[in-house]
Amino acid sequence: MTLVAIGAAVAVLTGIGAGIGISYATGKAAEAIARQPEAQANISKTLLLGCALAEATAIYGFVIAILIILFLK
Repeated sequence: MTLVAIGAAVAVLTGIGAGIGISYATGKAAEAIARQPEAQANISKTLLLGCALAEATAIYGFVIAILIILFLK
């Protein structure tokens, strides 16, 4: 049972990576918009796509953690 909890905790750690990645990307996008305000639309589209992919990774990690807890008792 302890190993199941450790496995689930490791799977949930993907949320930390996603949070760091999204915050880094947002900061760089804000810098890019500050440098080139006319490119705001293109930068925002790319930022949203990247954030969606990073968040999907975090959600996959969460789902795997739930599956580990429910099915590996």
